[in-house]
Amino acid sequence: MADFISIPTLSGDAQFDAYVATPAGGEATAAIVVIQEIFGVNEGIRRKCDSWAKAGYLAYAPDLFWREQPHIELDADVPEDFQAAIGHMQKLNQDQAIRDLEATIKAARLAMGGTGKVGLVGYCLGGRLAFMAACRTDGDAFVAYYGVGIDGLLGEQHAIGKPTMLHIPTADGFVSPEAQAAMHAGLEDNRHITLHDYAGLDHGFAAEMGKRRNEDAAELADSRTAAFFAEHLA
Repeated sequence: MADFISIPTLSGDAQFDAYVATPAGGEATAAIVVIQEIFGVNEGIRRKCDSWAKAGYLAYAPDLFWREQPHIELDADVPEDFQAAIGHMQKLNQDQAIRDLEATIKAARLAMGGTGKVGLVGYCLGGRLAFMAACRTDGDAFVAYYGVGIDGLLGEQHAIGKPTMLHIPTADGFVSPEAQAAMHAGLEDNRHITLHDYAGLDHGFAAEMGKRRNEDAAELADSRTAAFFAEHLA
């Protein structure tokens, strides 16, 4: 079962929507928060939630653009949509987005009776936010796919105390080789962080649908993510 629900903000003065997929039988002992790309909670992100639900997790995808415009859905393969997505990303207050992710973690735990573990996995913008969430929230495990600008966040990584995994395509058009080198150098001594490189691949290789997807690499990265969450959310 899957549908949108409303989640209260941490301050309690507003609500935002999140797509929620529930495993068969409705029982889950752990949850996954799927953090959107710049294209909103579109079909690809919803499909990722549905896949986590089939694996037995309660899955949430919060609408992080809600303050500007609720329920934005864009297609990465449509040039006009891509340009619109860049605009929405530039308007996003990322500190507020982290608070919305924290509210989503809280809602997921409440739905599981207050005891279940919560993992977060994000893509593109969501990959950056997953790294920020690892530094700033009380989630239990974090995965970032091709997160942008993480090299500029390395000063926060001392706050990471929970398992964190980064998937890094080496030919990422949005993350330069210099930025990738800085990530490796800055994070290699943090025992909580695992980095996986994907040689020759570009940004978006694990998109659920569309031209960006590389099937073999997506399956490899997703299998690593599934094993990571199975270990750390048990």
